[in-house]
Amino acid sequence: MQQIIKFLVTALIVLLLGRFLSGIHVDDYITAIIVALVLAVLNILVKPIFQILTFPITIITLGLFLFVINGVIILLAGYLVGGFHVDSIWSGILFSILLTILQSILYGIIGDDKK
Repeated sequence: MQQIIKFLVTALIVLLLGRFLSGIHVDDYITAIIVALVLAVLNILVKPIFQILTFPITIITLGLFLFVINGVIILLAGYLVGGFHVDSIWSGILFSILLTILQSILYGIIGDDKK
């Protein structure tokens, strides 16, 4: 149950960021739910491959290249989901940073159901 709540919170964050960031466009809440699902799948399947392939660059940049990988994942989600559009890599990077920060804050408020 907790995972479903976190998933819906992520969809709500996607929708809110789409409303407030000028480079991100989200049509409606259903699109935000689909984006949250696609991002989860891409983070599970594609992101580890990108991290392995770009490991030397990540080491040289002291981990900052991971921001670029996250931006590319967001751009890829924008390409895959109709109704979700990302204008540039910079918009994707900013979206990724804000999404991570807001998820951390809200997941901390929601808490764990393990006691």
